[in-house]
Amino acid sequence: MSASRLFVLIPCAGSGSRAGSTGPKQYQRIAGRPMVEHTLEAFRALAGTFAGLALVVAPGDADVGIVLPRFPAEREHLLRVGGASRAATVRNGLRSLRQLGAEPHDWVLVHDAARCLVTPTQIEALIAACEHDAVGGLLAHRLADTLKVATPDGRVAGTATRADKWLAQTPQMFRIGMLLDALERSGDAVTDEASAIEAIGLAPLLVPGSAQNFKLTFAEDFALAESILRSRRSKP
Repeated sequence: MSASRLFVLIPCAGSGSRAGSTGPKQYQRIAGRPMVEHTLEAFRALAGTFAGLALVVAPGDADVGIVLPRFPAEREHLLRVGGASRAATVRNGLRSLRQLGAEPHDWVLVHDAARCLVTPTQIEALIAACEHDAVGGLLAHRLADTLKVATPDGRVAGTATRADKWLAQTPQMFRIGMLLDALERSGDAVTDEASAIEAIGLAPLLVPGSAQNFKLTFAEDFALAESILRSRRSKP
């Protein structure tokens, strides 16, 4: 068997309706650039690490070529195979990577387009922790806040212990063959790749991430991300 390579898959087919924007949130400008471009740049900074970087968009996406006029570059791929759910988009993207020559034993790092604050250092930490692991793993952040359980009418039903709770982040890194099999078995209900791996009886590794690696979901998230990005630029 040849040495395992590393691929990146960025699902980018969502509508971003919760962000309150008029178009897909991944194309909204933050700190002067489209959100997804910030995401791509974190992986491009480690370009020599990856055998390929794929962006998965909806088949009818008419904006991506305007928003990212220089994508795809060398060893980058624009895959117009996005599905109706995140799981379907990732599943279709993995199948396309296989058609492009990726092998089942190769690794894939799946990362949310809307997590535009991830850093190359965090990506490298995930790779270092997982590249010799039997299962793979994900960046995650320990829960710091008190966690409440709610009743259907919006009242507190109880307080859950936070000692063993983590917030799942991305990238999530697994073998392509293993992840594709897990997603094909689990269907479209899973909301991240680790959940699909868990469903086939395996335990992904939790790799400490950062509170700043949050997913931009609501309108107020964009102002916070803008502030963080501009702060990073101002540092020597």
